[in-house]
Amino acid sequence: MPIKIAVIGCGYWGPNLIRNLQQIDGVQATFVCDIEQTKLENIKKAYPHIRVTKDYLEIIKNPEIDAVCIATPLATHFEITKAALLNNKDVLVEKPFTLSSKEARELINLTEEKKRILMVDHTFLFTGAVNKIKELIDRGELGKLYYFDSERVNLGLLRSDTNVIWDLATHDLSIIDYLFDQKPITVSAVCSSHICGKEEMAHITLKHQEGFISHIHVSWLSPVKLRKILVGGDKKMILYNDIEPVEKIKIYDRGIDLDPNQITSFTPLYRGGDIIIPKIDQTEALNKVVEHFVECIKERKKPLIDGEAGLRVVKILEAIDKSILEKGREIVII
Repeated sequence: MPIKIAVIGCGYWGPNLIRNLQQIDGVQATFVCDIEQTKLENIKKAYPHIRVTKDYLEIIKNPEIDAVCIATPLATHFEITKAALLNNKDVLVEKPFTLSSKEARELINLTEEKKRILMVDHTFLFTGAVNKIKELIDRGELGKLYYFDSERVNLGLLRSDTNVIWDLATHDLSIIDYLFDQKPITVSAVCSSHICGKEEMAHITLKHQEGFISHIHVSWLSPVKLRKILVGGDKKMILYNDIEPVEKIKIYDRGIDLDPNQITSFTPLYRGGDIIIPKIDQTEALNKVVEHFVECIKERKKPLIDGEAGLRVVKILEAIDKSILEKGREIVII
């Protein structure tokens, strides 16, 4: 019997989910929900076999539906996910997981109680680039880790339902959580709001153990689109440029050593070696997300990005909000 999956929410991400579900053997995308009639009509034109509705409860209470993918505004994630779990559906929910850690914990507990699959769509963790970086870190090729530095900026899209931190920084926070065993201990943030009444630009600093530090710059007010991550260690450094169509990752055999023959540290030795551009998997990340979700449904196994992973990111987002309210004060991540 095919696995029957419904999609709730047809804004930007929902149609991408539907498209990828169509490509997986043994899966039927059978039902789609959105509150806007025009979006439902567009889905019906593209996929005549799919049923549509404006009422998500029609999907949630349908016993023929095995699982749901939720791609709705953040404020609705908790309500819809909870209803789905209570009606014995497996769930894939768009990032960020929930509006609060309290909501996230309740959904995690309900998932365990109902013995369901709950997965959070941190899409970047399924990219070939991020997985190559993790492979290099886990092999120790970078040596002792110094820093993670990311820039994720663009002109818009301004959103009324959330700020730039919960919209864009969530990607980098999920990547940090995935890549590094050293989890962040404290966070501080400064931001600005000029146009839409919500934070449109932010600089976020996370401190980890052993001097490792992460910095995230996100903005909706940049004249150019930039998607860059630098990861530095005492042996090698990595540049990940997501805008690059092919050469997304470059590994630099560069660093600074101290001259053992000198008493002070004012005579560094600059080391410059090869630049390596590794081959990475170019498969669409969302395709891998959906495949992994389906695999977890079939095998009843815990997803790579489960509720606990979603909760860890939400806790950091909450701490960032607190730091902003307290004018950039360093906040301990609980």
